Amino acid sequence: MPVQTTDHRPLILITNDDGIDSPGLLAAVRAVWGLGDVLVVAPTRQWSGAGRSFARETTGTIAPRTLDVDGERIPAFAVDGSPAQVVLHALMELASRPPDLLVVGINYGENPGADVTCSGTIGAALQGASCGIPALAVSRQAPKEVHINLSDEVDFTVAAHFTRFFAHRILAVALPFDVDVLKVDVPDCATPQTPWRLTRQSRRTYFRPVPPQRNDLSQPGRMDYEAAWDIQDLEPDSDIYALVVDRVVAVTPLSLDLTSRVHLAEIARILQPSPEGVAT
Repeated sequence: MPVQTTDHRPLILITNDDGIDSPGLLAAVRAVWGLGDVLVVAPTRQWSGAGRSFARETTGTIAPRTLDVDGERIPAFAVDGSPAQVVLHALMELASRPPDLLVVGINYGENPGADVTCSGTIGAALQGASCGIPALAVSRQAPKEVHINLSDEVDFTVAAHFTRFFAHRILAVALPFDVDVLKVDVPDCATPQTPWRLTRQSRRTYFRPVPPQRNDLSQPGRMDYEAAWDIQDLEPDSDIYALVVDRVVAVTPLSLDLTSRVHLAEIARILQPSPEGVAT
């Protein structure tokens, strides 16, 4: 049964990849409260690293929940699904009308660089964007140990400040064509006065994979990761550089169009065989 909302107010859908019980989700709700009607739909559990996956083992069951936001009881829904699946359930079963904005976060841990497609936060935002919903994905830099084991000691106040700022702007002025997701990465040292900068997504990885430590390949072994980068190798206009070198808020416009920016004629020339049947 779709949730009834007030048609003359913007509808803001809020989700995450850390699960319905994440303090970061509550921070996002607080951040946009008052900007419009709010619909909160999040995964039942932790889905960090899920990307835009459609997990076959999920059931899609939806359970009503209530969130306590500053003493006010806010209705919400927990969905047994990946972040991308949660967005679809929200749009197709719970929203009474198309949302004007999708807010994803606030995520425990930053999401810069070439790793963005691994992120469940970005996956949910891309899913919403593919359905025509402008998306804002906000991540707060945090130690690796809290990326999955969520901590109440992580302060989301500053990240919430920027969440509200950019949510307000997107609701007021439509994003340009080809800007489908606005990705925001907030340094752990940021204050509300910290500058924000428009950046490109770095082509470098931010999280380096760490192989399993085991003596036999038949033993269980999960691939691990660690934040690691070479400052000399970073592009000065990139999200990683802004976040870890200049320590400003990195705001990166993302597009659903993953087509390479190379001229297609150049690719055609390379791929076309020569008259002798040998590529030139």
